[in-house]
Amino acid sequence: MSGRVVLAGNVIVDVVIEVPHLPERGGDVIGTGTGATPGGGFNTLVAARRLDAEAVYAGLHGTGPYGELVRKALAEEHIAALLPARTDRDSGFTVALIDSGGERTFVTSFGAEATLDAADTSAITADLRPDDLVQLSGYGLVLPGNGPLLSRLAATLPSGATLCLDPGPLVADIPESLLSPVLARTDWLSVNAREARIMTGRDDLRDAATALGQRLASGAGVLVRADKDGCLLATAGQLPTHVPGFPVTSVDSNGAGDAHTGAFLALLGQGHDPFTAAHAANAAAAYAVTQRGPATAPSRTELVEFLGDHPLAEKIAGPRTR
Repeated sequence: MSGRVVLAGNVIVDVVIEVPHLPERGGDVIGTGTGATPGGGFNTLVAARRLDAEAVYAGLHGTGPYGELVRKALAEEHIAALLPARTDRDSGFTVALIDSGGERTFVTSFGAEATLDAADTSAITADLRPDDLVQLSGYGLVLPGNGPLLSRLAATLPSGATLCLDPGPLVADIPESLLSPVLARTDWLSVNAREARIMTGRDDLRDAATALGQRLASGAGVLVRADKDGCLLATAGQLPTHVPGFPVTSVDSNGAGDAHTGAFLALLGQGHDPFTAAHAANAAAAYAVTQRGPATAPSRTELVEFLGDHPLAEKIAGPRTR
């Protein structure tokens, strides 16, 4: 059996509005296109599920139109929801304004997913298996109520479980008292270039990757995602290795980092070595940005077709078990 990918984080709804430009303060603009789709950690779970991993949402969801949308999307992707719906509030949402230049501006209103309590984390802990791959996002650690609970959950995972932390764009806002114990238990730290520089103060990404590895336990690994340039992979105290990317023409970069993380964990849990998993994750993220919309990570067949005659295609053509 390959390990499950378990998201101990948030799935909320992205309300996307295309605008010619952002309004001035107190002003208004007419949107040229709108849509509402599940986002947040949903993209990571979808990426893992489409590569044949069992995926579990170990977070909260509400009762209302957004909660219903979240549950419907999870069911359509065959992703299990571990916790029952909250009956006193709806799931949260993010309003994403996309201007004519493609720049995204966000405003987030959290809902049921921000109301984690000790009973919820106890239920998550009881369900976890030694071979699970647990994904934790910095968004959860930033939330005042969820942060301490998720930090303790991460620190007390089963010894065989793999913990992957993606601190996200709000990494500077995570209290060090919560971040430090999570880093001490983290097996894989996945960050983009901006986050790596914020966490280390190093401009050179190789230096940043090395410095990040020094904050983790012995044997832990670091991924620094660099978009079309691929990523840097540092494992078990080794110097960072460049993992090649797959340059493509991007039409929508939303969720590319999540696609990378979900694909990496799925393939790692299926027995692939970290370099192969990271290389294929680069390809999955490249594929995702050529598609419009959220949750655009490829299936295994789509990923193999995208790779064509690249040697990596044969390696990942069929699922393995570790």
